[in-house]
Amino acid sequence: MNRTKFLLAFMLTAALAFSAYAQSKEQDRVENAGKVVKEIMDIPDNIPQSVIDKADCVVVLPSVLKAAFVVGASYGRGVMTCRTGDNMRGPWGAPSMMALEGGSFGLQVGGQATDFVLLLMSERSASSILSSKVKIGGDASAAAGPVGRNASAETDVTFRAEILTYSRARGLFAGISLAGSTLRPDNGGNQALYGKSISSKDIVLKGAVPPPPSAQLLLQTLNSHSPKHT
Repeated sequence: MNRTKFLLAFMLTAALAFSAYAQSKEQDRVENAGKVVKEIMDIPDNIPQSVIDKADCVVVLPSVLKAAFVVGASYGRGVMTCRTGDNMRGPWGAPSMMALEGGSFGLQVGGQATDFVLLLMSERSASSILSSKVKIGGDASAAAGPVGRNASAETDVTFRAEILTYSRARGLFAGISLAGSTLRPDNGGNQALYGKSISSKDIVLKGAVPPPPSAQLLLQTLNSHSPKHT
């Protein structure tokens, strides 16, 4: 009996320790996403204001390594946050954990870590990604995002695209094609971050949970640089 109690206590302790580790790992991921967004927004030739102001959602995947991308196997992970309120016109809301899967990308060389930022330009693309795996450039039209203060959100390719994609590696921030990659909700990451099983749709579209403290920099930066949808 004593041995059984010991085993049960050990298993419970191990489960609690693993849960705490998993939560801490996702919190770090959210915090890193906030740092990436702040650093990019501070670059003089960053995402044009006219573009970010038209975005419904932002996906940030920090420090993705080329070595992590093996087709059909590994993937990069990050967060997705959307504007709240009717027709996504309110402040940026609680993040959902996301996963990006696919092959290697052109700007990644020598194992250099690369940050990816994706802007979702329509409610349809946001709803699709929150529901299931979406193939970028297939299920949702995509284009390399424009950069620079004078770039316009009204160019033909930008106006038509549902997803605009960017990367930052070796200090270079630029639009990049992620066509052929897939983006999906990371339900395990959501459970670890929020401490309960909850869908990405409920987090983003229904406001089922408040933003965690780890999302403060991310949301503060986005609300400061793009408080209103235009």
